[in-house]
Amino acid sequence: MASTLKIDTVTTPDGTGNITFNRPIVADGSNLTNLPVQSDITSASSAPGSPTAGNLWWDTATLLLKVYSGTSWNVLSNNFIATGGTITTIGGYKIHTFTSSGTLTVLNSGSVDYLVVAGGGGGGANSHGAGGGAGGLLTGTGHALSSSISITVGAGGAGGTGGGIGVVGQNSVFSTVTASGGGYGGRGGTGGNGGSGGGGGWNTSGGTGVSGQGFAGGTGNAVGPNYGPGGGGGAGAVGGNGSATTGGAGGVGLSNSYSGSAVMYAGGGGGGTYNGGTAGAGGSGGGGAGSPGGVPVNGTANTGGGGGGSGGAAVHNGGTGGSGIVIIRYAI
Repeated sequence: MASTLKIDTVTTPDGTGNITFNRPIVADGSNLTNLPVQSDITSASSAPGSPTAGNLWWDTATLLLKVYSGTSWNVLSNNFIATGGTITTIGGYKIHTFTSSGTLTVLNSGSVDYLVVAGGGGGGANSHGAGGGAGGLLTGTGHALSSSISITVGAGGAGGTGGGIGVVGQNSVFSTVTASGGGYGGRGGTGGNGGSGGGGGWNTSGGTGVSGQGFAGGTGNAVGPNYGPGGGGGAGAVGGNGSATTGGAGGVGLSNSYSGSAVMYAGGGGGGTYNGGTAGAGGSGGGGAGSPGGVPVNGTANTGGGGGGSGGAAVHNGGTGGSGIVIIRYAI
């Protein structure tokens, strides 16, 4: 026969009439019998030993309440929860910033917004190197995640050496999203293809960009006195063309505010010039400026900017592309 507990009148010390039962009880018709009880919540930075199903644990390391299912500890929340990267909370969003490769540990499924920027391409070397292309840039919203994933942040490509071309930047990867590394800056030929294309040298065309990630590099010029090479393409525009006296400017990047404030990313590198003239400026978004007679500027780290092209009569290395970045955010 089922037991019931009947309460006619209750008076509590605080006068509210509220009762808090610390443990479940039943009535067998004459006596109250205590049932097996759930223990108090354990507060610790590591999981309690020998738990049973239904035990609760306040994880002081992650500030999450968890329940033991009988086989594993599960988070008690309907919100997306994750750890990994540098975590900040701004404007109602939790933000995970990865400036190097790592792991996004997903504790509860949900959807996120993302920014993925690949490494920029290296600039061309020697007397009239072209600018490196910016790393590809991708953004998205409502991307569903239900398990932990590895994050890859691409390195920038090295600048050309000994009169050579630069090196293509490395890809950045988040889940199913891959941003392509920036194309290399040319020296005696066309620029490299990539997220954004590298600039061309010696009257050759710039490399092509990946649709939706970046733009082509500018065309180089074979006419003196300064034989200006092309600028690298950016996420927001094509690289500038070189002229007889100027190197092409790097293409501009794009602004994104997923970090909590507006930041420009993925600008192309500027082209250098031979023995004087005016070198190309780096594209806004971390693109390195070219050089008219010396060492060019590297792309800015964690922007995906392309490296500047070298210049001058002497041998100089091209500028290194800037490394990429991955930013994940979600509402809290």
